[in-house]
Amino acid sequence: MTERKPAGVGFETWVERQIREAQERGEFDDLPGSGKPLSGLGEPHDELWWINEKVRREEGTALPPTLLLRKEAAAAREAAGRARTEEEVRAIIGAINARIVDAIRKPMSGPPLNLMPFDVEHVVARWRER
Repeated sequence: MTERKPAGVGFETWVERQIREAQERGEFDDLPGSGKPLSGLGEPHDELWWINEKVRREEGTALPPTLLLRKEAAAAREAAGRARTEEEVRAIIGAINARIVDAIRKPMSGPPLNLMPFDVEHVVARWRER
């Protein structure tokens, strides 16, 4: 759409013509979400909807380091629950505990970490119960 609006033609008329011609050429046919309802139409208005959508799409890659570590700690706890051996549980919890201790010693950017190392014996005991 590098064409300039001709003199004497209303802006709205010119834009509508550009859109109609693009539709006729099929330029809108294979867009993502084509034929699907717009998401969030029934939800209350949120001024930051685009930020929330971006964070959801990127699955947390844009999170501050402290929040990423919290997410990794939760994933490590779940992985320990699925481990096959006690040694594997201890290795998973030991690795995340080392990262947590390092983050406590050298504070990271972002909101407070609010995370303490896991009690390895407690996690192992819960693993044995399963």
